[in-house]
Amino acid sequence: MVLNWIWISFFLIAFAVAVVRLCMGDASVFTEIMDSTFSSAKTGFEISIGLTGVLSLWLGIMKIGEKGGIVDRFARLLSPVFCRLFPDLPKNDPAYGHIFMNIAANMLGLDNAATPMGLKAMERMQELNRDKDTASNPMIMFLVLNTSGLTLIPVSVMVYRAQLGAAQPADVFVPILLATFFSTMVGLLATCWIQKIKFDKVLALFLGGISLLVGLIIWGFMSLPAVKIGDVSTSAANIILMLVIIGFIISGIRAKINVYDAFVEGAKEGFTTAVKIIPFLIAILVGIGVFRASGAMDAVVSGVGWCVERCGLDSQFVGALPTALMKPLSGGGARGLMIDAMTTYGADSFTGRMACLFQGSTDTTFYILAVYFGSVSIKNTRYAVGCGLLADLAGILAAIFMCYIFFA
Repeated sequence: MVLNWIWISFFLIAFAVAVVRLCMGDASVFTEIMDSTFSSAKTGFEISIGLTGVLSLWLGIMKIGEKGGIVDRFARLLSPVFCRLFPDLPKNDPAYGHIFMNIAANMLGLDNAATPMGLKAMERMQELNRDKDTASNPMIMFLVLNTSGLTLIPVSVMVYRAQLGAAQPADVFVPILLATFFSTMVGLLATCWIQKIKFDKVLALFLGGISLLVGLIIWGFMSLPAVKIGDVSTSAANIILMLVIIGFIISGIRAKINVYDAFVEGAKEGFTTAVKIIPFLIAILVGIGVFRASGAMDAVVSGVGWCVERCGLDSQFVGALPTALMKPLSGGGARGLMIDAMTTYGADSFTGRMACLFQGSTDTTFYILAVYFGSVSIKNTRYAVGCGLLADLAGILAAIFMCYIFFA
């Protein structure tokens, strides 16, 4: 229901802004909007089809792990914590393994690996869901953890900075890590509060352990020469990904299953899943495209800048604000705006770095909700959007704070 009204608002606001522009003599505005609808629809289709190969690969690998028993072992290992965060899921359910693999892949910045695992987790939770049209509590908790965008190694951001001539491409690593950590904690705590999940020693130790892990990672990377952080991060992510694949294959061998047949069985699901998400993805991307093409996004940014200046606050971050506003709507759009900010202001400028922090501190909330909920035909998302956007807001505010601490 929430996504329904948000999607409608994109079009109504875009139409109102376009009418104002037309009255001011801009006769091309409706042409730009319609061009954007066709372009966005094409992009949504291409993204869905482009996911087919990746989905087939990782669903095949996951099927090997499932039949080889490694998913069950992950479920048993994480059961004490996940049973508290997902109390409506049965103990030792296979969904726990998929959830863990998805979150781990996201933390390493391995988006292509995370999506198939996340879709597999959603399918399992939908099997347990009594109301097939309404998001269950476990689904919402899982989606909020995804939309909060916890990333330990922001490889893509550092790569773009290097390509655009940043003196130290990895200098945004620590502030991004801190900002996205706050985003995740806010989203997690908000969802726990709404779902009335009680904190005990296990959850306290778990969250404390994650905080300690984040601190150790920060310390470890800060001990490296700045020029090597990007290479080490990229290598570590790829090594871990390959170890996951090899580990799953070995688990299949030990379980004496036909590994190849298991992979093919899982890979067949990739095409079906990709086709199922096409209408949902096109819907959200067209709405975003219309909102952007009408000039509504620029109006929002200008209004925020005016308010900030009227309050007597520094407005350096406003130039990077389009990246923050676009990120919950479109990862590709936010990436383009980040690159535009670095190109316009300089990769090592305050605004350029601010755009990188915005890009790395949150995730594509509406894209994730559309793809994940769309894959299992969920229509009523309940409070998932609200908690996801609250996590995004925390990430944006934390990114601004960190940028002023590190780069002002």
